[in-house]
Amino acid sequence: MLELYDQIQAAVAFIQSHWPIAPKAGVILGTGLGNVAQEIEDAVALDYEQIPHFPRSTAVSHRGRLVCGRLAGVPVLAMEGRFHQYEGYSLRQITLPVRVMRFLGADLLIVSQAVGGMNPYYRAGDVMIIDDHINLMGDNPLIGVNDDRLGPRFPDMSAPYTPDLIDVGLEIARRENFVAHRGVTVAVTGPNLETRAEYRFLRLIGADVVGMSTVPEVLVAVHSGMRVFGLSVVTDMCLPDALQSANVEEIIAVANAAQPKLHALLIGILKHIA
Repeated sequence: MLELYDQIQAAVAFIQSHWPIAPKAGVILGTGLGNVAQEIEDAVALDYEQIPHFPRSTAVSHRGRLVCGRLAGVPVLAMEGRFHQYEGYSLRQITLPVRVMRFLGADLLIVSQAVGGMNPYYRAGDVMIIDDHINLMGDNPLIGVNDDRLGPRFPDMSAPYTPDLIDVGLEIARRENFVAHRGVTVAVTGPNLETRAEYRFLRLIGADVVGMSTVPEVLVAVHSGMRVFGLSVVTDMCLPDALQSANVEEIIAVANAAQPKLHALLIGILKHIA
């Protein structure tokens, strides 16, 4: 982990040379929130390939740009597309942008993800505000010699998702009159979706939804001392006794249809911290 500090500083210097403003929040725009980047005012867009040590995004529907500017009046850094373990990247590479956000000044990470729903009370198109997570990725971005400049050796995970922001998010959903669940996400490596037996296991251990991202970024955000607000959009239901074959195009379409809900929560949280 000791080489990370120099990599972070190189990326920070490059971004500051193009956008010399300290952000208040970093936003990872997962599936269903990609269009939000178009709303950022006074935007400076940097392709990931330009930024030192940033990986390239190869996932479907992930564009691969860092967009700097103001959203709801708040200076933000927005990742238009993220990185995944199934693309072949280490968790340390995947989470480097979060550390860069922190060193640039952001003290809040807002992260969204597309997930499969395992809680039978959920429906495709629902939004879940993340209350907690389970890491089943078989790895952790904090493994290795700890650099105290980045965070503590043993970060506390009793409340990785900031409780007061969860309450604000639920209130926004009530005000906007749409369903927002509060639940637990489990992260797996992918890229295959799960078997019926795996869905039963994941539900048994306490997960409401399952995805292939978010948890590594949150671990690093908490390690870095950031507050976290997490959103999941349920793109398909994964009920083992009524399981249907997954269709990637349909999953993306459901995520895009849920965009107004995700948008309302994202903008509402930004206005709350402004």
